[in-house]
Amino acid sequence: MRAEGQAHIDRINAALELVRQSLDWERSLRRLDELNARVQDPALWDNPKQAQAISREQKQLESAVNTVRDISSQMSDAVEFIEMGEAEGEEEIVLDGLKSLEQLAARADADKVQALLSGEADANDTYVEIHAGAGGTESQDWAEMLLRMYARWAEKRGFKVETVEYQAGEQAGIKSATLLIKGENAYGYAKTESGVHRLVRISPYDSSARRHTSFSSVWVYPVIDDDIDIQINEGDLKIDTYRASGAGGQHVNTTDSAVRITHMPTGIVVASQNDRSQHKNRATAMNMLKARLFEREMAEREAVASGEYQEKSEIGWGHQIRSYVLQPYQMVKDLRTGVVSTSPDNVLDGDIDAFISAALALRVTGEAGQVEDIE
Repeated sequence: MRAEGQAHIDRINAALELVRQSLDWERSLRRLDELNARVQDPALWDNPKQAQAISREQKQLESAVNTVRDISSQMSDAVEFIEMGEAEGEEEIVLDGLKSLEQLAARADADKVQALLSGEADANDTYVEIHAGAGGTESQDWAEMLLRMYARWAEKRGFKVETVEYQAGEQAGIKSATLLIKGENAYGYAKTESGVHRLVRISPYDSSARRHTSFSSVWVYPVIDDDIDIQINEGDLKIDTYRASGAGGQHVNTTDSAVRITHMPTGIVVASQNDRSQHKNRATAMNMLKARLFEREMAEREAVASGEYQEKSEIGWGHQIRSYVLQPYQMVKDLRTGVVSTSPDNVLDGDIDAFISAALALRVTGEAGQVEDIE
């Protein structure tokens, strides 16, 4: 097998192994047999809600298993095709087989990411909350750059984007903002973006043109539905109203319709100003709080399983998940996975799928260690 073909085979096998690992392959095969038997039982449909849940799980698991089997089969066929061409000296057949392997590798990578989205709330819509770190205008401008990056990423995926909360900075940028991103698997894709993001650049606000380092935090949590019951004690809440503001400090409303809710036991703060009605903003903020508490519970369960748990980090040195360097060279580096891009402009325009894919894979393998930061 030529080196080019072997590279495609290795890429396909790596993707399939990751999917098998995420599915817990042998357990999934046993579970699929159980589900296939249950959906054939007429008595199951005496409880329509349970039947729909079981049928949905059966179809999802069957799709994932069949995808692995189909890609494995097509890879074997392509390898056999190439070997036949090499044995007969038919270069055109070999090239066709190599092209098939290349296309199959691209499909395996795409299906790998889809298979990794199997978490409890991965299919849900999501909130993306952004906060500027210390540093005034510099960090606030950086926070707004991140806000645009996630909005562009979502739009490129065909998701719908709404701004739920927006607090403009004093001179430029934002102090904080929250996006509601609606689309299939929106939370599953975005969830690994939670953390501190670091920017290094020549400041456009520094008359001496010095290099500055800025930090902003991103917090991602799923929109939850009525099937998920989160109990909140009203006595634990501090509710404030204020006047909503938009970009450039312009008032969206002339009344105190925006609502901020602080959950005293956890310190979680959520806010909504998207509607002119204070009542509707309060309802939205309560839904956001329930989502944050649910995400917190999921994170704690996941951390217990992996043996570690850390609260939300301070927005600063030592806590970042990704560094974006615009000066004196151009590079974006993820400090969890080691994935690098030398096109920061593309990344800041929403091209972040490579980082997301690698971070999702890391949740399954746990193989990456501490990655050295860039200066």
